[in-house]
Amino acid sequence: MRGLSGWGNYPVSQAQLLAPRSEAELQELIASNPSVIARGNGRAYGDSAVGVPATLHMRHIDKMISFDAQTGLLVAESGVLLGDIISAFLPRGWFPAVVPGTKFVTLGGAIAADVHGKNHHKDGSFRSCLDWVEVMGPDGTVRRCSPQENTELFNWTAGGMGLTGVILRAAIRLRRVSSAWIRQQTIPAANLDAAIEIFERSAAATYSVAWIDCLAGGGNLGRSLVMLGEHAGLQDLSYDQAARPFAIPRASNRTVPPVFPSFALNRLSVRTFNAAYYWAGARKAGRQITGYDSFFFPLDALLGWNRIYGRKGFAQFQCVLPLDSARAGLRALLKAISAAGQGSFLAVLKRLGAQDSPFSFPMEGYTLALDFPVNRRSLQLMQDLDRITIAHGGRFYLAKDSRMSRDTLHAADSRAAEFAGMRQLSGLHPSFQSAQSQRLSL
Repeated sequence: MRGLSGWGNYPVSQAQLLAPRSEAELQELIASNPSVIARGNGRAYGDSAVGVPATLHMRHIDKMISFDAQTGLLVAESGVLLGDIISAFLPRGWFPAVVPGTKFVTLGGAIAADVHGKNHHKDGSFRSCLDWVEVMGPDGTVRRCSPQENTELFNWTAGGMGLTGVILRAAIRLRRVSSAWIRQQTIPAANLDAAIEIFERSAAATYSVAWIDCLAGGGNLGRSLVMLGEHAGLQDLSYDQAARPFAIPRASNRTVPPVFPSFALNRLSVRTFNAAYYWAGARKAGRQITGYDSFFFPLDALLGWNRIYGRKGFAQFQCVLPLDSARAGLRALLKAISAAGQGSFLAVLKRLGAQDSPFSFPMEGYTLALDFPVNRRSLQLMQDLDRITIAHGGRFYLAKDSRMSRDTLHAADSRAAEFAGMRQLSGLHPSFQSAQSQRLSL
């Protein structure tokens, strides 16, 4: 047994970490443990990939099996990192069709959470590039599922947080790109209304995201830096860049010290950072060519950034609000955060497109994600944010949750009861359980 947590370092559970290296070994571990859950690289923020008492560490099942250079179809095992895929195929002109905010997530984790990226409004979530997935059930049987075969299992697995079985292999479609560079445009938005207007008139952009100052108030409530992006073509690059379009100078990574003083994060320091970041971004507004890493994965350059929040860890609040109530709901959320003074300097706003899937997080509207250090005041604030979200018809992202209650989840998302019922009828419960699923009665 050992203390095990997600990326937020909260909560910590006592669990046995088992590391299968083959399909046969995995079958044996599932058969010999009354309850397990698969874990990839541990980048889910809370306890969705923590199994009590047993957790299956899948990083050793990490082979890339085949690739079709004509169609971009990659077949790989679930323990492969998205970063591994990028390293192997970007130099050949291919890039994942959907990426979340970190490349250090496994293929299995991306499927289980049905991750979304900055292009959801145009291209959908990860399931949109998923041709098929193979899942091991409680009896050790492996079933291939897809939109055409074992469709119900496919639909529940993409977004099912590993609770439909252990994901072994999958086939995903990569997108063809001409370079490793991104054509980025940064647009300052003086307040929330201005940010939403920019998103709406920029619907044709492939990628869009905003950093939002969650402590600004009054007429500046929700001031943001909206960033739009496109994969750069050779015509967008300088002579030197075009000569080697997939060669980006490697930036030096920085590492957060193992013990970071939590007192460094307070209302004054976060407010000062947010104001400085906004004005620095506003001064650099306009178009520029930037590397894919800095556009898609800026935090990956800061190794161990989760330690910034101190020994107690951090919790992320992420909700999505439907389009018709998003403006009012976001305004209410930001007012509550500003009034509480529990600001986040990692606050992200995205426009999501329409999605019809059984248990995935996205729906058409706006998603807001914020990180808070774990303390009594921030946990109370997040309960207030839960109530605001529910009142505006929103729901929550299980891949980021670490502290939500069963009543909150079921009040926000009627699909939760249907998902729990499916698991009971299919015999998946209790074979596959996480600390989160036990807390939320899934």
